[in-house]
Amino acid sequence: MQLERVRTYLVNLQDKLCDALAEEDGGANFRVETWQRPEGGGGCSRALAEGAVFEKAGVNFSHVSGEGLPPSASALRPELAGRSFEALGVSLVVHPWNPYVPTAHANVRFFAANKPGEDPVWWFGGGYDLTPYYPNREDCIAWHRVAAGACAAFGEGTYTRYKQWCDEYFYLKHRDEPRGIGGLFFDDLNEGGFDACFAFMRAVGDSFMRAYRPIVQRNKKRPYTERERQFQLYRRGRYVEFNLVFDRGTLFGLQSGGRTESILMSLPPLVRWEYDYAAEPGSPEAQLTDYYLTGRDWLADREAP
Repeated sequence: MQLERVRTYLVNLQDKLCDALAEEDGGANFRVETWQRPEGGGGCSRALAEGAVFEKAGVNFSHVSGEGLPPSASALRPELAGRSFEALGVSLVVHPWNPYVPTAHANVRFFAANKPGEDPVWWFGGGYDLTPYYPNREDCIAWHRVAAGACAAFGEGTYTRYKQWCDEYFYLKHRDEPRGIGGLFFDDLNEGGFDACFAFMRAVGDSFMRAYRPIVQRNKKRPYTERERQFQLYRRGRYVEFNLVFDRGTLFGLQSGGRTESILMSLPPLVRWEYDYAAEPGSPEAQLTDYYLTGRDWLADREAP
C-alpha cells in the first residue's frame, strides 16, 4: 500500500510538471515513450526538444526492481548489499535556449530494500538545484525562499541542513566550484516514520515549479547575443562533467540496467569545452564564479555583486 501511494503521487507529479513546462513553452508537445526493463519494472520518458523556450526538457518516471542493489545505492550502506530492491522516482532537467534562463534539475525518489525474514528498509531522497549562466540576485533569493518555504513545516533547521547538503553534493571537486547556486538535496530519509517522510518528499516535489517558473517568465524574452550563447554552451560543460562523473542517480540508472536514453536525457543537446578559458575580470561572465558560485546564504544575502 505504501508503495502504491508513492507511485500514484509520482505519476501525477510527472503529468503536472510536463503540463506546466508545455504551457510555459507555448503549448509544445512532449514525446512520450514507455519502456520495460528485463530485470523488472520500467518507466515513462517524456522529452521536449527545440521548443520555443526550452531547447531540451526531460521529465522521467521510473519504477524498477531487482535482486541486488547496485554499488551506487549500497556504497554508503554496505549492510544492504545483496538485498532485492524497488526504486521509484521522477526526475526532471530543463535546458532553455536563452542564456538568461537557468538550467534546472529536480528529482524525488523512494527506495525499498528487501530481505526474506526481515522488515524492508526504505528511504526517500530528492531535491532541486539551479544552474544559471547570467544570474541575478533577485532570482537566486526567490529560488531559495521557495525552497525554505517547502521545508518550513518540517522543523527548524530543515532548510539549512538540506541547503548545505545540496551545496556539498553538487560540487565539482576537480574544478573546485559548485555546479550552480544550489537549492535542496536530501537522501536516506526515514526519520519520523513513513507518513512524515512522504509528506516532505511531496512538499519538495510540489514546490519546484513554484520556484522555477517565475524565473523562466522573468527572463525568457531577454535579448542575448552570440557571446552569451557561447558562454552558456561552455558552462553547460560543467553540467555534463558532474552528471557523468559524480551524480549518484546517473550511476544508479546505468548500474541497475535502466534505459540509457532516459538516463542520459539530462545532458544538454549542445555543449562546448574551451582549453584554459578565463573570463574577462569584471565581466558578467566573471561575476558568475566570483560572486554567485560561492555557496552564499541567499536568504541573508545583502551584498550586491
